[in-house]
Amino acid sequence: MIQRYRNNPILTKAQIPYAVETVHNAAVVKHKGEYIMLFRSHLRTGRSIIGLARSLNGFDFTADSQPFLVPETDGPFADYEEYGVEDPRVTLLDGEYLITYSAYSRNGVRIALAKTKDFVKLEKVSLITEADYRNVVIFPEKFMGLYARLDRPHSEISPWSIWISYSPDLIFWGESQLIMKPVQYHWDEMKIGPGAPPIRTDRGWLSIYHGVFKTMDGSVYRLGVALHDLEDPAKIIGVGDSWILQPEDPWEVTGYVHNVVFTCGAVPEPDGTVKIYWGGADTVMCVGEANLTDLVDLCLHHGRAAI
Repeated sequence: MIQRYRNNPILTKAQIPYAVETVHNAAVVKHKGEYIMLFRSHLRTGRSIIGLARSLNGFDFTADSQPFLVPETDGPFADYEEYGVEDPRVTLLDGEYLITYSAYSRNGVRIALAKTKDFVKLEKVSLITEADYRNVVIFPEKFMGLYARLDRPHSEISPWSIWISYSPDLIFWGESQLIMKPVQYHWDEMKIGPGAPPIRTDRGWLSIYHGVFKTMDGSVYRLGVALHDLEDPAKIIGVGDSWILQPEDPWEVTGYVHNVVFTCGAVPEPDGTVKIYWGGADTVMCVGEANLTDLVDLCLHHGRAAI
């Protein structure tokens, strides 16, 4: 379903001009013809920062000389970013790039929102969830005048599932609904979470998500797809019953966290393909290409219900 790039991995710690231990879980967008990658890196403290790399073709990336987003040391963000910033997602909406990322601290994990127009000047806007939330992706269009996002709250009662919420201003969110659950004894039975921001197709919003299966040798992270209604994104038309990507290459099977492929970004191309970017074993960045029509067809013709 996904054709791996023959020269994976495309970005490793050896290519970063400052000291990091990993390069993974990156958001990627195309800005003025240039691919911009916001990648997460572990430091030797074990905490994470977010760097930036650029490419003209979507495959060959060069990292900037300094990190792009680091934890604040004072102000309203400081208490909630002290343990690091992780797993960014980027959505272009109304001429601005909206960046959501996980802010870790002794108070749990919250989602923070930042924005930029040029990936040079960055403005941190607000902490938009309480603890404990992860994997927030914002739709690139409004619905009935409201912003919409997918997220994954933590729950010990119900399986980790995907929810949708709405906002008039990107800061205050509500009207939350649970819209997609894991399936028992299935490849995503342990937990699921939004991956890349949804992509508009003529048959619905395509969402690439991660699913986790627990084995006797630990958990396996794979990627799947779901299709949301164009007018009502809370309505899921279908979920692909099989995964589209699983750990297979050595740098996906073995690393900081074994057996992981994890996406935070995908770039649709004019020819109907999509570049999907994923972290391999929480250690390196990889990319592959798929046909958008094939991914949509998986949801429509080889799918299952969302709940």
